[in-house]
Amino acid sequence: MRIISGNHKGKHIVAPLNLPVRPTTDLAKESLFNILNNFFFFDNIKVLDLFAGTGNISYEFAAREAPSVISIDNNQACVNFIQKTATLLHFENIHVIKADAPEFLKSCKQKFNVIFADPPYTWEFYSLLPELVFKNNLLLENGFLVIEHSASLSFEDHPKFYQQRKYGKVNFSLFAENL
Repeated sequence: MRIISGNHKGKHIVAPLNLPVRPTTDLAKESLFNILNNFFFFDNIKVLDLFAGTGNISYEFAAREAPSVISIDNNQACVNFIQKTATLLHFENIHVIKADAPEFLKSCKQKFNVIFADPPYTWEFYSLLPELVFKNNLLLENGFLVIEHSASLSFEDHPKFYQQRKYGKVNFSLFAENL
């Protein structure tokens, strides 16, 4: 995986093979950031990266100088890898927390411009994510929830659904409070 843009553009990051992850492809990540670039100035947004895994999405936001990126994962090896990589790249704007994503959303008191979630494709509780985000009012005005998922899922009937984009086997569903 590589950082697509920002102050570490082109930097390759090699994750240990033993991490239980499926990093977002560079093509899909670049396409997603092109979409988000139309809505945000990255240097003044707050980001929450759920199921952060390797930290791939967190590094991309951090390299684009987002002042606050919170990375959540419940796997200690993933948390350790993100912390180590953030330190090596001098990303002081990344804060890593070992936690279960739904439990974190239930107790979170902060609001974010972008919440990105990339659960395992076999995870059974995808519908819980938009419900918790909107029930707990976790998005700032004009914020987005982005969920990465397989082609077998559709969120089109959700009242906060905005659009779905497909890049190879990667699907992103975007949700917004007021679009």
